[in-house]
Amino acid sequence: MSRMGDVLAGFHAAWEFESDSVLIRFERGIRTPKLFQALGERRIPLEAIAAVTLTPGKRGTIVLHAVPRPGADPLMEAAAGQLKEAVDPYRLVLPAERETLAEYYADELRARITEDESPAERYLVAPPRAPLQFKAYDAKASFDGKSVSFRWFWTGASSAKWKAGDQRFPVAALSGVEWRSPELFEGHLRLIGRDGDGAPPLQADQDPASVVFGLGYGPVHESLPFAAAVLAAVRSAVPAGAVPAAGPRRDPADIADRIRHLGELHEAGLVTDEEFSTKKAELLAEL
Repeated sequence: MSRMGDVLAGFHAAWEFESDSVLIRFERGIRTPKLFQALGERRIPLEAIAAVTLTPGKRGTIVLHAVPRPGADPLMEAAAGQLKEAVDPYRLVLPAERETLAEYYADELRARITEDESPAERYLVAPPRAPLQFKAYDAKASFDGKSVSFRWFWTGASSAKWKAGDQRFPVAALSGVEWRSPELFEGHLRLIGRDGDGAPPLQADQDPASVVFGLGYGPVHESLPFAAAVLAAVRSAVPAGAVPAAGPRRDPADIADRIRHLGELHEAGLVTDEEFSTKKAELLAEL
């Protein structure tokens, strides 16, 4: 980073090093993960980076990883650790023979960042831009920057959602977003309101504030940028000094029932061992 504009190109992306940020440009192509293509490019301020690592990768590669600070990037906050390594936008995979060059840039980055792992007070990385929309299994979700709309599909929406009617949620009425990857069991996008009554949340397929994912519906590259954009808008709408309300915790009996149902699906071979372990841990964490 001795010269502004230095570029380090890897598989699926190139990092351009500036004096105060790293500009990540993602390639377009059939082998590039769809999330990267959807993001296009992202500018990561150095203050948004908590640490930098360089580790061996798979099949003769090395991985340069800029670890984001908690709370600095709405995309990573929405993802909540659910992204697979292959689609982590903060990882640059390079051929192993470029290790010396990668180590040079890693050292340069380490020299410029403060290695601050404390949560950022505001988002430092720009969110995906609205308008955004995607098709879930039971609805079309749209976000215009000011409000989120769910328009139910008669082929997928539950009777409870049909009775509630199509939904519109102003950003000012929300306190957060819950995104569960479509690649995990029971993927969904749930909007969390500011004026919760403290009752346990409904299951996503019964909750008019949620849309559920399915095979081909709500893919990561569409639903995650959507969730990140809404989350960023919600945080910017929070009055100074206010803390967004956390989602209500679930009834232990409901959690037990869902784990029991999950076990039945696992025994029937409809859920893999990995999916069973992941979802069970996720449910237990809600107690």
